[in-house]
Amino acid sequence: MTRTIPDVKTIALAVTDGMLHFELSLAHEVFGAAPAGVDVLWYDVVLCGRDAVRAGRFLLEPDHGLDRLPHAGTVIVPGWADVDVDPPADLVDAVRAAHEAGARVASLCTGAFVLAAAGLLDGRRATTHWAHTRELAARYPQVKVDPDVLYVDNGSVLTSAGKAAAMDLCLHLVRLDHGSSVANAAARRLVVPPHRDGGQAQFVTTPVPAPGNHPLAELLPWVIERLDRPLTVDDLARQANMSSRNLGRHFRSVTGTTPLQWLLNQRIRHAQELLETTGDSVETIAAATGMGTATTLRRHFNRTVGVPPDAYRRTFRTRRPR
Repeated sequence: MTRTIPDVKTIALAVTDGMLHFELSLAHEVFGAAPAGVDVLWYDVVLCGRDAVRAGRFLLEPDHGLDRLPHAGTVIVPGWADVDVDPPADLVDAVRAAHEAGARVASLCTGAFVLAAAGLLDGRRATTHWAHTRELAARYPQVKVDPDVLYVDNGSVLTSAGKAAAMDLCLHLVRLDHGSSVANAAARRLVVPPHRDGGQAQFVTTPVPAPGNHPLAELLPWVIERLDRPLTVDDLARQANMSSRNLGRHFRSVTGTTPLQWLLNQRIRHAQELLETTGDSVETIAAATGMGTATTLRRHFNRTVGVPPDAYRRTFRTRRPR
């Protein structure tokens, strides 16, 4: 039998009755159109299902049947509304066939139950909506369920936690395919940050400063434009025209962390972007991100990201636009 060759730029949304429309719409919004000003080969999104599909109160007309899934480069399975009901066998079989054909398969929220039923999560770490992690672990004991993360990337199989975490995973996929700058542009178009802190460090890009009318609205972009400088908490407090204690309180409220930790995170994530997009030496990147020396950058980078800068570059510079 001739082996199917997946079209790497095609993203197939696998749908059937009982899917959650929020995750389905979210994925279509992320992958359906390139952000303005982005000059990359964008995705072709197709909706695959049998006949008309009802998602909540919406009736959808798929572009193709489920047999189209093995031809896609990426298959996304949205959330499954009733986890107490087994997903349809034809959906499970089609998702399994797509993975066997070489497709990257990702689930959003409770879509993990479909991947588990297909056997794609056996022996793998995975997550789903926190309210259903125990059920997933009980029903599929071979799955290493992690309830404390926003998403899990196993390479060819990815899972996300509930609702907003589906956005985190979709932006992660954009970043893997097109790099940090494009993921940032996609996040700005959607008015969301491309990264939210979860239970583990994720390979995602420099967060967009939180929008809105808050005391740090002008300070955060000011800092990001000056990451190459040896900024201190006093420098930030002076620029914000407030005391260091008051600054710390506002940082906790707006970013969920301290000024120094937030600043370090921005330096590390700027270093990630430079490692992906330039051939600059680690020494040069250390200076450009305000880390001072290559030794300092390597220490903080390894501790935060989990791999050394050189290893990170080898991984992500080979996973740019296809």
